[in-house]
Order: sequence, then structure tokens, then C-alpha cells
Amino acid sequence: MLELKNIRKSFHNGRESVIAVDDVSLEIRQGEIHGLVGESGCGKSTLSRIIMQLLLPDSGRVILGGTQLSALPRRRIRQHRLDFQMVFQDPYASLNPRLTVFSTLAEALQQRHPQLKSTALRLRVGELLETVGLSQRLMQRYPHEFSGGQRQRIAIARALAPDPRIIIADEPVSALDVSIQSQILNLLRHLQSDLGLTMLFISHDLAVVRYLADRIAVMHRGKIIERGDAEEVFNHPRETYTRQLLAAVPILPAAASQI
Repeated sequence: MLELKNIRKSFHNGRESVIAVDDVSLEIRQGEIHGLVGESGCGKSTLSRIIMQLLLPDSGRVILGGTQLSALPRRRIRQHRLDFQMVFQDPYASLNPRLTVFSTLAEALQQRHPQLKSTALRLRVGELLETVGLSQRLMQRYPHEFSGGQRQRIAIARALAPDPRIIIADEPVSALDVSIQSQILNLLRHLQSDLGLTMLFISHDLAVVRYLADRIAVMHRGKIIERGDAEEVFNHPRETYTRQLLAAVPILPAAASQI
């Protein structure tokens, strides 16, 4: 579904150049949740913005479903932008406070399906809300009337609305309480099972990524230093840095199964 080939990105502050992403290659298969884990500042959010074409790489290729996005002119990239949607860390900041839930989801739906109007549009908005575990009766409310977990569900519904080929989730549960985190993670697992969802799930928490992801890539100082099946990386880490990530978070043996 998605291939990154030799992606490199640096930033200049006037005096020096800082390499944020250094020769990263990654493959995400259709229908899988692929975890990308690393500490803050390792380059994972920069990589997500390169995938979304919000940043252009210095070199390398981004290929979505066989189309090399990084070689397209900007006007063509806009045509493909509905194919990849993003769920951000702070759901309140990512939702327009002046729009009701209905308006937010209707706007996203009509980007892909402009023919949806009136009753058909309202029915589809209601279906989206139910898909993420919210009642249709909430569609006329505003973001401030919801809890953090409910707002993240709305943000996930908005990402699903244009029928994307892949969703990029950048720390989508780190701002939520632990009990709410588990609800959102379970929701994402159900969406993968029910809809065949393809996702890049970015987090600094290896235990969370282990619970959700089929495969994991570990990023450190702009490079992918370890990758493999989630259980293999978690139980038999090869790199010292991966072992340090595991050791940094106190985890009971049964914690992952209790999420």
C-alpha cells in the first residue's frame, strides 16, 4: 500500500543543518497496522508529514499504491490527498470549534462524495458516528461538548469519511487518560478487522504499539534501527536502544493483554 524509499530530510537554522530523517525505507502492507516507535525528536513526526506531502523530502520516494507521490506536481498531489488522512495527538486542536459534528463530517464526506446531499448525507454521517461508537443524536453538538476520548472518536470518523487508502495516526492516544486510551486502541483494532483499515501508528510507547500493531519499526536519531513482527521486536529486541525503550516504561507481564 505504501512504500518509503531512502527518505532524507534536513532542516537549516542558519548556522547548521540538522538531519531529521536519514535514509529511511519502510513498507506498509494493505490491511495492516504498522507501528513506528521512538522517543520525542527522533524524526517520526517529520516522517509522517513527508508521507502526507506536507513536507517535501530532500531525497527519496513516497509511493502510494504504485503512484510515486514525491514525483508529482503540487496540483496532482492535491488530487491524491484524500487517499491519506491523519489523526492527530490533540483532538480538540484538530477539530474546528465553530463546526458541529455533522458539519465536520459532512464536509469530509463531500470531498470524496460531492453527490451526497440532504437525507443521504445525514444518514452517512450517522453511520460514521456509529462506526466509531458514538450516537447519531450527537451530530448537532460542538467539539467543546465532548470529552477527550469522544473528540478523538470524532477525529477518527473524519479521517474515515473520505474513504482513504491509509490513515496516519500520530500519537493519537498519548493525550488521553489510560482508561480512554484502551477504548480508542480497541476501536482501531475493530476498524482494522471490520473495514480492512491500513494505518501507520506513531507512538513513543512501545507497549501501546505492541498491542495494536502487526509490525513495528523502531526509529532513533532519524534512522530505522530495528523492524519486525510486533511480538518478535517486543520479546527479542536486537538493538540496545530498543531494549532501553522497553526498560524505560514499567510494564507488568499481563499489562498488554489487559488494555
